[in-house]
Amino acid sequence: MGRLRVSQPEVISLGCRLNIAESERIRTLISGEENVVVVNSCAVTMEAVRQTRQAIRKARRARPDARLLVTGCAADIEREQLAAMPEVDGLVPNTQKLDARAWNVPERTQPVPPRHTRAFIAVQNGCDHACTFCVIPQGRGESRSLTVAQVLREVERHLDQGAPEVVLTGVDVTSWGHDLPGKPPLGELVKAVLDEFPQLQRLRMSSLDGVEIDPLLFDLFTGEPRVMPHLHLSLQHGADLILKRMKRRHLRHDAVDLVRRLKAARPDIAIGADLIAGFPTESEEHHADNCSIIAELPVVHGHVFPYSPRPNTPAARMPRLDKAVIKARAADLRAAVAKARAAWLDSLVGESQRVLTETDGTGYAENFARVAVPEGTAPGTIVSVTPTAVEEGLLK
Repeated sequence: MGRLRVSQPEVISLGCRLNIAESERIRTLISGEENVVVVNSCAVTMEAVRQTRQAIRKARRARPDARLLVTGCAADIEREQLAAMPEVDGLVPNTQKLDARAWNVPERTQPVPPRHTRAFIAVQNGCDHACTFCVIPQGRGESRSLTVAQVLREVERHLDQGAPEVVLTGVDVTSWGHDLPGKPPLGELVKAVLDEFPQLQRLRMSSLDGVEIDPLLFDLFTGEPRVMPHLHLSLQHGADLILKRMKRRHLRHDAVDLVRRLKAARPDIAIGADLIAGFPTESEEHHADNCSIIAELPVVHGHVFPYSPRPNTPAARMPRLDKAVIKARAADLRAAVAKARAAWLDSLVGESQRVLTETDGTGYAENFARVAVPEGTAPGTIVSVTPTAVEEGLLK
């Protein structure tokens, strides 16, 4: 009989870009292990927890003999429930998932080649804020930052592996540096990366808190061509009273003014935003404000979340809307985003786009529009494409 084939370890990532970055690190840590599956979970909403459970069951069906381990935010926040699932062999605490000791493996010095054309680098973790709807600090802990030197080493490692684009990510990226000596602003880190690596072709920022965009970072967004013209705001809502009840640190006019100033200096910048539908106490007027800010900015990359109560959060104790109302309002928001996005994509037809090719025959333009690329274009290649049409949300 021939030697049995060894099953390679697998990491399944759910949720945010930070999880994607951490999943790559986990994949490196367990690269020498046999027949292991890791689910790097998300718990930001009840739907995210449902998807985590679904991913666990699917992974067990696909790999019935594997050792199945769960980490990520849900492994802390929904610990008892996930531990009770018969498919799960063990849980690794979210705060320990990048520690080789938690996986009972030696430190790996040779990196595993990345699977993505964009390199996600987690420059910050945790959060010191207390938004009333958010459970993530319970799974991530206090805000903590990598030093500039640590970030530069990570960027260098990915560039050595051929990454044409680097994405700086974290739980609350604009709080980077608040725990470091001198409390440097995020703009200093971005400038350090750009100065240290003139060969870096594209630098993209993950979701940002608009009120914490410092002057240097604003100038880099508007004046540095290697910083991609794509800003995703942690906006959450368009009504001031709801923003106050969320304990957000901005009001509607702050977001509108920021985008106005950005577009005045760099008209091609594309705006994305996270928006919550049906927050407790939200009136029809509040919902109308939430819809109208989409067109006012406009939001062309929208992530809409129907509100769901999370354990041990203040919002979970507030008067809640009917589920059918929340669902309908989420549909309204998605329709408003789709309308703004369709108009934006139509405006890009006939305009040359610099596109970073993915593995599926499409790629991302600098403004994060999805674009079809010429057949045979190698993944990781940046090509110029002038789209002639839009088909199902794809520039072609």
